[in-house]
This record gives sequence, structure tokens and C-alpha cells, in this order.
Amino acid sequence: MADLIDSIAISSAGMKVQAARMKIVAQNVANADSISSTPGGMPYQRQNISFKNMLDKETGVSMVQVNKIGVDKTPPVSRYEPNSPSADQNGYVLYPSINKDVEMVDMQEARRSYEANVDIIDASKAMIGESIGLIK
Repeated sequence: MADLIDSIAISSAGMKVQAARMKIVAQNVANADSISSTPGGMPYQRQNISFKNMLDKETGVSMVQVNKIGVDKTPPVSRYEPNSPSADQNGYVLYPSINKDVEMVDMQEARRSYEANVDIIDASKAMIGESIGLIK
């Protein structure tokens, strides 16, 4: 029974990090066209997230957690838009280097991982229920 409870805790940790990942992707997509309000200023910078395994001292089980949320070092994309109030002295506006297609693939991957963890929790709960039924 303890193994089933551990599997629920592990899957719960997996759901938590995938939800954090989806939040980062949503922020990136929402800001894909965000430019600086000052002429020649830096636009929104794409964020990325990394994970690490952490030993849960209470259960002795290795679980995933967010390691850090960082900023992508890819340089911004410049477009010639001389009439824009955000243009620099040469007429270029800096845009975030965010590829919406890549972000959507990342979102799908996070969603599927989240759903897989939900399925594991459902299966574990069903097995716990069946075990309790056998005891009765």
C-alpha cells in the first residue's frame, strides 16, 4: 500500500512541475509580440524552465521539482519599422525571439505529461480501493 501512496506523491510532483512548465509557455506565447516601450529598448525575453530530482526525506522517494526559471539567451529579432515609436535611431524594432510553433509543441508535451501523471494517480487510487475491498 505504501508503494501506491508513493506513486501518487511522485505523480503529484510531476503534475506540479508540468503545470509550472505550462505557465512559462503561456507567458512566452502571450509576450511573443511584446516590444519595449522605449525606443531601441530590449523586448520581453523568452523564459525557460529546468527540473531536478529531489529526494523526499519523508518517503525516501526521488521526486521531480522545478530547478530554476531562467531567461533564454537568444538575441532578439530586429525588424525594420521606422514609423514605430519603439524603433531605434536606425528604424529597427527589437522583437522577442519566440517561435510560437516551438512553444505550442512544448505546451503539448507538458499537457501530455500532466495527463499521464493524472492517469497514474487514477490507477493508484483504483488499486488502493481494490485493496481495501479485499480486506473487507
